[in-house]
Amino acid sequence: MFDNFPRGTICIEDIEMGMSRHLRKHVTDRDIELFAEVSTDRNPVHLDDDYAHDTIFEGRIAHGMLTAGLISAVIGEQLPGHGTIYLGQTLKFLGPVRPGDTVYAEVTVTGIDHAKRHVTLNCLCSVDGKKVLVGEAKVLAPSRKFD
Repeated sequence: MFDNFPRGTICIEDIEMGMSRHLRKHVTDRDIELFAEVSTDRNPVHLDDDYAHDTIFEGRIAHGMLTAGLISAVIGEQLPGHGTIYLGQTLKFLGPVRPGDTVYAEVTVTGIDHAKRHVTLNCLCSVDGKKVLVGEAKVLAPSRKFD
């Protein structure tokens, strides 16, 4: 993975509108196999070349939630980072991610409620500049007052 910032914590007191963080992840066959094992989602469109070739995707694709997990990685590791609690997430899948693709996952702060420590984040995943996932996350950010 290639991150634009080190891992850690950005406390609610330091979060600003428009703040953004991202990572890039090359999706491998092994990633897809591991996700299938952990999630127990063994849909053959993810694991079987012959089956997947005859679908609308004309080949194997990664699990959508594997891609969405990269958004979780940015939120949990970078913005706000360690100590963040997910409150909600919306997702819209716009295109497939295939084995061998490099996914760019980015979150951007679009709302802050300092009193409640709530942060709203625009979420985006793309492959070669084409959006494959969009959504919005709401999280509870860590605070220096409680650490």
